[in-house]
Amino acid sequence: MSTTDELSAAPAAAAPAALAVADPAPLGLAAFALTTFLLSAANAGWTRGSGSEWLGYALAYGGLGQLLAGMWEFKNKNVFGATAFTSYGAFWIGLGLYVLLVAPAAGTGVPNDLAWILLAFAIFTLYMLVASALLNTAVFTVFLVLEITFIVLFIGQFHSGDVSIIKVGGYLGILTALLAWYTSFAGVFNGIRGVPTLPVGKPLLRSRV
Repeated sequence: MSTTDELSAAPAAAAPAALAVADPAPLGLAAFALTTFLLSAANAGWTRGSGSEWLGYALAYGGLGQLLAGMWEFKNKNVFGATAFTSYGAFWIGLGLYVLLVAPAAGTGVPNDLAWILLAFAIFTLYMLVASALLNTAVFTVFLVLEITFIVLFIGQFHSGDVSIIKVGGYLGILTALLAWYTSFAGVFNGIRGVPTLPVGKPLLRSRV
């Protein structure tokens, strides 16, 4: 509540204080990290199952979890977090629905479809990468490696799903997940302690002149 609001409310009964919302960023980052890790492990050829270990978590955790985090970031008036978590949550849900509903009938067109999807999110990630330079080094690094991952993956898909290129993208995705997990852990740990303990670095760009 602003000072102006407080003055306008006196001498009447004080308005109820707004409910505080815990920082949703660690949840959003954790949801992003886990789903990215599962899909990237499959892309890297580490998994020995169906190759779809990530699919349920794309819908439930990477998708729904990030959407919820994005909505809470709107409540916190955090335009970056709201845009990032909502968009990547929708990415995972959209990718999951594509695999379930479209891919079975797309046949040999799947790699080209995926290439355009990945290219579109590489464009989105690029300007979010620039904006993340105003936050801290940890978040910037997550977006930097994610951008490289998207680029490598869409190149691999445009090359008719080249397995060797996609495997490199898988390794990069695993690195992205580990960086996101660290940033999430730092948010949880520092939030519990109430003082900055685990380093996340300073902004790379100044937000004000």
